[in-house]
Amino acid sequence: MTIFKNQLYINGEWRDSSSKKVFDVINPADETVLTHCASAETEDASLALDAAANAAPAWRGKTPRERSEILRKAFELMTARLPEFAKLITLENGKASNDAMGEAVYAAEFFRWFAEEAVRADGILSTAPSSGARILVHHKPAGIAYLITPWNYPAAMGTRKIAPALAAGCTVIVKPATETPLTLLALVALLEEAGVPKGVVNVIPTQHPREVSEVIMNDPRVRVVSFTGSTAVGRNLLKQSANQVLKPAMELGGNAPLIVAHDADIDVAVTGAMLAKMRNLGEACTAANRFYVHESIADVFTEKFTQAMSKLKMGNGLETGVDVGPLVNAATRDKVSHFVNDAVQRGAKVELGGELPTGSGFFYPPTVLSNVPEGAECLSDEIFGPVAVIQTFSDEADVIKRANDTEYGLVAYVFTEDMKRGLQICEQLEFGMVGLNRGLVSDPAAPFGGVKQSGLGREGGHEGLLEFMESQYISTVW
Repeated sequence: MTIFKNQLYINGEWRDSSSKKVFDVINPADETVLTHCASAETEDASLALDAAANAAPAWRGKTPRERSEILRKAFELMTARLPEFAKLITLENGKASNDAMGEAVYAAEFFRWFAEEAVRADGILSTAPSSGARILVHHKPAGIAYLITPWNYPAAMGTRKIAPALAAGCTVIVKPATETPLTLLALVALLEEAGVPKGVVNVIPTQHPREVSEVIMNDPRVRVVSFTGSTAVGRNLLKQSANQVLKPAMELGGNAPLIVAHDADIDVAVTGAMLAKMRNLGEACTAANRFYVHESIADVFTEKFTQAMSKLKMGNGLETGVDVGPLVNAATRDKVSHFVNDAVQRGAKVELGGELPTGSGFFYPPTVLSNVPEGAECLSDEIFGPVAVIQTFSDEADVIKRANDTEYGLVAYVFTEDMKRGLQICEQLEFGMVGLNRGLVSDPAAPFGGVKQSGLGREGGHEGLLEFMESQYISTVW
């Protein structure tokens, strides 16, 4: 029997909830209970706040190199245990082993990247043109950071927030998703081993996120709130942030278009589309949601893409050869099924899949829909599952307009052999990130984030470090 870390982690101690309440963590492949996890109450949130506040002066006072070395140690420890983390991700999230391993590798890289960025929070020294005064600008830790992580990347979204916060000199309180708390709890155990002092990182899974978040976000000691999740929840958190004028970092929903131009290399486009659509089973805000394929190559692209999708094996993610595991829960599976049924009822053609399987587990098969009509619900909302919806276009200006016709602006994808045209299309797309002839944009060294209703701020890159810092300007003469 696997032993899981399933308690709250506050001030360097593993402890039960103050109410002793727990919730079930479900294996989405067979719907069995993996373990019972402690559920934090408002009293536990207060304890985590005190722990983070007490640990803050010493952590902030460490040199950048000292913080860097701890993060580097975390990277080395996680790299040595990638298979363990991949298995844990699959058990509670459902994604196939290869996908889980990819996430584990990606997650570890944030420790390495921000170990390097910790020593590069450079300031500015300049002379004011009019007065001749010296302008000194330096970056200081913002304060306690409240980090809210999602279920779709339980390791990577944890390290993408924790690593820059620690590198900046902030202490943190982390609230993982109830679907996938075990990976984050395993991560904090690793951080403890790497040398993170008690109180610097506190993890409080909870079934009462609203009440717990209100306690934390209304405390004046908290200065940053970082959230990855739905736009609806993000809007509510932004309203709460106003009470204490918290610095918000919001990575919210997406509705990614994928444009395949008439001159695209079809094989490259298919490969890129498979990655953009099926990474993490489509349960990603970066997943390609709307395929726009030029009418002159639409039939060939659809045929090749459908063939590629048909080769994917669905099953328990722990089994050898499985490419597509279950979705994370019944609600996500049922939402995907609804989108497919709605599109078909409106006239879409099922090229592959489209049938809800019987038996246990939250499975939905790889599905391709062509001739998807305007008005289908899947075009205006995130599918968050292994379903590709294909439309055609003939006019470049029109497809750019259609691609931009969404409240979201996280990521888009463009495939063309004409680099000049490709860059021109990219510049006209209202998205924070664009994959040009690539189906993957996520990289620890790059600023990840969107525009419009897809969020505020950036994660990763140097910008990700600055989200947890404040600039202080000193004016002097000599």
